[in-house]
Amino acid sequence: MAAPTARVVVFAPSPLLTVTIEQTTQNRDEIHLHAGGQGFWVARLLAVLETRVTLCGAFGGETGRVVRTLIERENVRVAAVASAGSNGAYVHDRRGEARVALAEMAPACLSRHEIDDLYGMALVEALDADVCVLCGRAGTLLPADTYRRLASDVRANGKPVVADLAGETLNVTLTGGVTVLKVSHEELLADGPAHRDDFRSLVHAARDLVEAGAEHVIVSRAAAPALALLGGRLFAVAGPSVEAVDPHGAGDSMTAGVAAALARGEDLDSAVRLGAAAGGLNATRRGLATGIRSDIERLMEHVVIGPLEEDC
Repeated sequence: MAAPTARVVVFAPSPLLTVTIEQTTQNRDEIHLHAGGQGFWVARLLAVLETRVTLCGAFGGETGRVVRTLIERENVRVAAVASAGSNGAYVHDRRGEARVALAEMAPACLSRHEIDDLYGMALVEALDADVCVLCGRAGTLLPADTYRRLASDVRANGKPVVADLAGETLNVTLTGGVTVLKVSHEELLADGPAHRDDFRSLVHAARDLVEAGAEHVIVSRAAAPALALLGGRLFAVAGPSVEAVDPHGAGDSMTAGVAAALARGEDLDSAVRLGAAAGGLNATRRGLATGIRSDIERLMEHVVIGPLEEDC
């Protein structure tokens, strides 16, 4: 098999170490260590889709050493900046029907020099790649303006930027401009652009996001067809109906599918369909942002994109 040539860089400032406690069918406890965080989950699905993916982030402390090793074992190249503080981590108990958080540790804030090093490294990596993906929320880790500057600089040099952001990080980043924005309807409701969970409100929110700086917007809606505002035209994106085993990670899979297709030079229609297939298949699996490339690409043939009228 030929080595993949499509290159994607994922900006993920501080990946997480996740520890989960599960129970086997023999009622024995099992403890699992995994890399986590939105940026890693997007990167992992990009690796599944056989792109050359690089994750740019800061790593420090015991958690940083462990999570970097776990990421590299998923066929994801790591471009790392050393951090004086530790990466975040959580411990979840999944032995019952509901996930129970036992302990959580927030990542350490990055210093000014660490942010400068991370930005410079991410910019160089993005200019060497075909597509740059921006993930997560800035919070106290680093200024949201870091995302805006990166989006603006990457696009100014002719590279597309795919963003999966929310909240203040999204609002600030959009002033720098993004090529494709993927956002969930829950995030639009929680953060204010959409005032109600209905079709017209979501469409108006998507148009507001275009006005704010997104060229194209994809709004995922859990089991309902996604809405896509592409070049000013509104579409419904519907995949096969499936029973979700675990819907978590489906949105990250959609983002990865869109980025992978664009990195291969495919058109926007194909990118949206691949994203929808990746997200739909992930919902049938136990594991965030996982799947098999051949299955995702075959499912893509069953994704239908149809034009919509705004008053429907």
